[in-house]
Amino acid sequence: MRRSAAARPAAVLAAAAVTAGLVTGVAPAAAAAPAACAVPADHEIADVQGTGDASPLAGRTVRVEGVVTADFQRSDQLRGFFVQDPTPDDDPRTSDGIFVYSTREVNVRDRVVVTGKVVEYHGLTELSPVSAVDVCGTARAIAPDNVRLPLEDGAGLERFEGVLLRFRGQMVASETYDLGRYGEITVAAGGRLYQPTDGHDDSSQAENEARRLLVDDASNVQNPDTIPYTADGRVVRLGDVTAGLTGVLSYGFGSYRLQPTRSPHFARANPRPDKPRPVGGDVRVASFNTLNWFTTLGRRGADTAAERDRQLAKLVAALRGLDADVVGLMEVENNGDTALKALVDALNAASAETGSGRTYAWTAHPYPGTDEIKVAFVYDTATVTPVGGPRSSRDDVFDRPPLVQAFRPAAGGTAFTAIVNHFKSKGCGGASGPDADQGDGQSCYNARRVKQAAAIAELAAAAENPLVLGDLNSYAAEDPIEVLEDAGLTSQTKRFVDDEDRYSYVYMGLSGELDHMLAGPALARRVTGATIWHVNSDEPRFLDYNTEYNPAEFYRPDAFRSSDHDPLLVGLDLR
Repeated sequence: MRRSAAARPAAVLAAAAVTAGLVTGVAPAAAAAPAACAVPADHEIADVQGTGDASPLAGRTVRVEGVVTADFQRSDQLRGFFVQDPTPDDDPRTSDGIFVYSTREVNVRDRVVVTGKVVEYHGLTELSPVSAVDVCGTARAIAPDNVRLPLEDGAGLERFEGVLLRFRGQMVASETYDLGRYGEITVAAGGRLYQPTDGHDDSSQAENEARRLLVDDASNVQNPDTIPYTADGRVVRLGDVTAGLTGVLSYGFGSYRLQPTRSPHFARANPRPDKPRPVGGDVRVASFNTLNWFTTLGRRGADTAAERDRQLAKLVAALRGLDADVVGLMEVENNGDTALKALVDALNAASAETGSGRTYAWTAHPYPGTDEIKVAFVYDTATVTPVGGPRSSRDDVFDRPPLVQAFRPAAGGTAFTAIVNHFKSKGCGGASGPDADQGDGQSCYNARRVKQAAAIAELAAAAENPLVLGDLNSYAAEDPIEVLEDAGLTSQTKRFVDDEDRYSYVYMGLSGELDHMLAGPALARRVTGATIWHVNSDEPRFLDYNTEYNPAEFYRPDAFRSSDHDPLLVGLDLR
């Protein structure tokens, strides 16, 4: 749960109120400042912080002196302020700043002497409750320490807890998942962070952790009225950059977090792509995870009819933007063809309204399985023709059986066989034995995904010009992808997409490719191009169709944040 003032013990809140002079009959501490300031501090802040993660003085009442560097006392903020010693000690292992949980009015640059109990609050060393905050004058402003990530010699951030910092160099936005919910954004030095198992320059988890920084909004409010970095309707995208990031380093909920003292500005370094990059060919094939397109309300998709309409509008915009002849879909509700028909009907209505000339149909799944979601194909009847009937597999290894369908250009040409998949997810629920997390970065159920990949390789080997596509829940350097590649299938995104753009999903600030397009040898020679349309993974989630937390002014019936996965697109020369 996110920390809030309400989460504080009542006794602590009462002590803060006394300190602030809010309780009847208690005078503000500032009235006695001249006499109180004559009583010296009995500990330096460095003594309180100590050389480890936790304070050696936890549980003791101390009196420390310092200069206020950041004031976050409002009820919608942290209800406290940060103090830093202007004469730090010579030990680089100790921090010279500390958080004071008190609403006693202070200002930045005030020299204060604070009396309070040393506690570890969710990993943050702080003073709480506080019995006295004596303002003893105004001091020269504390200059921020200049730091650069990664820190030298593998040092950690604990030494800077409570300290005013300025991060040198550019920092790249790498995660906005909780931007609208909690006002948090993750940035990274040296460029975007990639999944270590996706084959991007051999990046490691340790290197990623050393380069990343969580930037908070110095607030405990959930769903803030004003979302940071959204001025004038413009929202920050992953890949956008900021420089001169300045604030006080705090800690909470398992992460060091910078509380900015100056609002960061993000420059648009990753513009929105209005349409996919050209892929050529006379037939275009797309892969798209719909993020639970359900017509049944209150299940895995929309909760209300209004949300369902908003989701449908975004999905149609994305499909029209792809302008593909064949689309493999994932996460369509497995309720017969009801959800699939609703999507195709809406797509055709939009196509007719604009005169695009496309009329789509869908392929009925002969064996969709028993999962709540299934895979599907939609195709343009004017440009491609199904060859034979749809096929699937009854192999028990599949949670969501694949769908196999051959297509030929309507005007004549070479046929190809599309095989759409949605492999077992990386979630660990119920995982045991070889399906448990093996600690190799591939998460849970990797053994199951390997078996699924082997079964798909067998289907592909028996098919004419196979094209394996879909959400394989495996990054590009993981075992299931290697199984498919060893079977002679070639990743078309690895061939045609620049390495820095080869991602379709972002998880915990790490970008990687979970969605794939792999072609057999003969078909690979007919591939004219491939791209990943970054309309989803780089966008904050408060832009999606949901209404319960998302500010209404940000919704648009467009392709952006139509899902959490980016769609893939390949061009084929089949005539």
